Amino acid sequence: MGQNQAGGGPADRPGGADGGRGALRWAMGLAAVGLLVMYQSVETTPAAPRSSDANPAAVGTASAPPVVLPSRTAKAAPALPRSKPVKIHIPSLFVEAPFTELGLTPAGQLAAPPAGDRNLVGWYKDGPTPGERGSAVVAGHVDTTTGPAVFLMLHVMLPGSTVEITRADGTVAVFSVDSVQTFPKNAFPDREVYADTPDAELRLITCAGEYDRKTHDYADNVVVFAHLQSSSRA
Repeated sequence: MGQNQAGGGPADRPGGADGGRGALRWAMGLAAVGLLVMYQSVETTPAAPRSSDANPAAVGTASAPPVVLPSRTAKAAPALPRSKPVKIHIPSLFVEAPFTELGLTPAGQLAAPPAGDRNLVGWYKDGPTPGERGSAVVAGHVDTTTGPAVFLMLHVMLPGSTVEITRADGTVAVFSVDSVQTFPKNAFPDREVYADTPDAELRLITCAGEYDRKTHDYADNVVVFAHLQSSSRA
């Protein structure tokens, strides 16, 4: 998210204590609205989903660039039980920040973390927790009106980099980055980013690209795709 964005995001996705129930909620949510991630300026309200979003078949297809994830060199670790995230640590970026819970706005988009705290990340509370089966979504600002923020350097992460997330149950879920990709906000591949996964995966999202002072919005989103590599006790 950026200097300025109020957030936009995923529909309800699979995961939680009951993976099957979560998968059903995700499928129903996607079929109903086909929501986009379109983090916007903190100075504006989130944009409404595009007209094509009502048709899930139109989301993340013709207009969106293909998402190509490299093959993993190691098998994903077994998924963990549901437990809320407490702290994120990204060694390569010198990031260490607490979590806040994020929900959806009335427009059906992901609410942004508070813009007044530059060192704070948000987790989509109705989706999988980091380490649980499915794709857990974590969003953070790239900057705010007061300066650089927690995910400023997210775009420079490399495959193989690690992301450590301490959870409320005392476990530390360690994720290995598979891919770092940038997508135009007007062609965001929802289906690929938020699709159900058989393993525990992680998506880190922030803003990128040119900043339009007229719309108070960035042109792109950076998405880090990662999978659970291991877990341990804190």
